[in-house]
Amino acid sequence: MNFEEMNSLETLFDSDLKSSLPLPPELKSLYGSLSFPSHPGRPYIISNFVSTVDGVVSLDAHGKAVGDVISGSNQQDSMVMGLLRAVSDIVLVGAGTLRASPSHIWTPQYIYPPYAEVYAVLRKRMGKRPSPLNVIVSASGDLDLSLPVFQSETAPVIIVTTVLGVQQIKRKELSESVRIIEGSDTTTITARQILKAIETVSPSCDIILIEGGPHLIGDFFAVHCLDELFLTFAPQIAGRESASERLGLVAEKLFAPEHPVWGTLRSVKRSGSHLFLRYGFESAGVREQL
Repeated sequence: MNFEEMNSLETLFDSDLKSSLPLPPELKSLYGSLSFPSHPGRPYIISNFVSTVDGVVSLDAHGKAVGDVISGSNQQDSMVMGLLRAVSDIVLVGAGTLRASPSHIWTPQYIYPPYAEVYAVLRKRMGKRPSPLNVIVSASGDLDLSLPVFQSETAPVIIVTTVLGVQQIKRKELSESVRIIEGSDTTTITARQILKAIETVSPSCDIILIEGGPHLIGDFFAVHCLDELFLTFAPQIAGRESASERLGLVAEKLFAPEHPVWGTLRSVKRSGSHLFLRYGFESAGVREQL
């Protein structure tokens, strides 16, 4: 695919964050400028989701990539996903997201191959290694270790799990390139424990990208450890019925009306009928939370 075949995102609103990341001209012409506020001494934590108009972010995609089904395989959405992965040191996903997209590898070149070289240029300009570290979170350790993410040498992988999860994983054959980090709890993993585990393997991490799922992002909202949310709204109504679980952005956490989590709109971009929103959230920081 040529760059000319993709239309640039139309910027409807964009807050001024002063400095901008060194995007190659191809990406800058498609997305515009991208920058993050100063965050000395701690990683900046962002998340990226795509949602239907009626709030569905997770469904049974019958073997297809969930994001593609929800976005309608929107090219700009894939480009933005690749861009956010390209600027991140770590891509963090839960076991549910892995099961929903079993063939996936969380790298910029995987989500949008036509831009692989451009993403590589961006990572080099930012002084990052060729691919972000993939961190898979699983409390139970019930993972299919034959999946591509655990077998590919494209990106390094770490599994963050519990004491019982380690026992489950060690019953299986594990690739030498995959590392296990054991949390202190026997059966559960909190957002703070995940961040502490990441700090042990990547103390100089600058940007962490969370790509799901709703349970994981809910845990980060609950302890005020999420700085920004990138949210694509696809012009689709998915619907719900009692026989199937179709989750919204956050699962198993209740905030409003007693403790609502309010965000600040930082950017609105448009491609046709797709909206690309960016919200900032007040974060309690990371290192002081550990």
